[in-house]
Amino acid sequence: MDLFIDTNIYLSFYRFTSEDLNELGKLAITITKKDLKLYVPEQVKDEFWRNREHVIAEARKKLMAQKFNLEFPNMCKGYGQYSKLRQLMNEFEEIHTQLLDELNEDISAVTLIADKTIKTLFGLATLIPTSSDLIEKAKLRVETGKPPGKTKSLCDALSWEALLTAIPVSSDGLYFVSGDNHYSSPLDNNLFNRYLDREWGQRKMSELHFYKQLSSFFKDKFPDIKLLDLYELEKEILISRLAASPSFTETHKIVASLSTYSEFTVAQLNDILKSCVFNFQVLHILSDTDIRGFVDQFIFGNKEVLDPDYLRIFIQRMQDAITPIEFIDVDF
Repeated sequence: MDLFIDTNIYLSFYRFTSEDLNELGKLAITITKKDLKLYVPEQVKDEFWRNREHVIAEARKKLMAQKFNLEFPNMCKGYGQYSKLRQLMNEFEEIHTQLLDELNEDISAVTLIADKTIKTLFGLATLIPTSSDLIEKAKLRVETGKPPGKTKSLCDALSWEALLTAIPVSSDGLYFVSGDNHYSSPLDNNLFNRYLDREWGQRKMSELHFYKQLSSFFKDKFPDIKLLDLYELEKEILISRLAASPSFTETHKIVASLSTYSEFTVAQLNDILKSCVFNFQVLHILSDTDIRGFVDQFIFGNKEVLDPDYLRIFIQRMQDAITPIEFIDVDF
């Protein structure tokens, strides 16, 4: 399943909107499980980083302006509720100040939850570079008055041409998420622009499925996906990277990161075991100190909850791959 998310959707996670950051987490999980492929034109990535600070500044200004400043007539004094409200007002101001201080630190360090998750998404996505050929196509598009976008801007035209060029023909079509009216119909902004819809159908021989919000996409296509906090999400992504690790060097890096976690769910442990069984970039370096220590702790140290069939295959492959090797007894 091919997916495109417009810049305004990424930026919405810094604004006062109804979208929940969990939606970004759901997206990362779905990509790592290979259920969809996210395409990010370089134009969208650049546009996001260009606009991030402007959007944050606007949202932070509104947050700073919020005050819990009730006024009371003299007749309220002496009542317990009056004292309680005064106390709550003071606590609000204190916590509000603490929140702003911590936000400012994370904004400067680019470590907001949205920052971390979006950087992860860009790392998992298929990037479409901005080539001179794409720029010429976008210019021609704008000069001939074709949607999307403004008459003096190439941004939307570049993104659209990038998608037309890079995304292969697929019977499932393209899932397109954007809140930008440049992509919607002038008659009904909940519908995709009819000209662009027809162009996509002619060029790709498939449908384009349009959503105004990321949450609407997930409600429609992945209603049962499990929500994870950032801590669990990072583990899931690392485990998925271990399964697909293309080199010994990458495997060492992933195992080093996974080793910083003290606990894994049963499902996560079994996914790690499967990576050790099927990915020879892991299996062939089991005698290395860091890899063997990780295996001893998290696989042999949790043998009672692991799939016995995969565990048996893993032990046999260890014996075949590395000789001699000192094994920990595994009872079946």
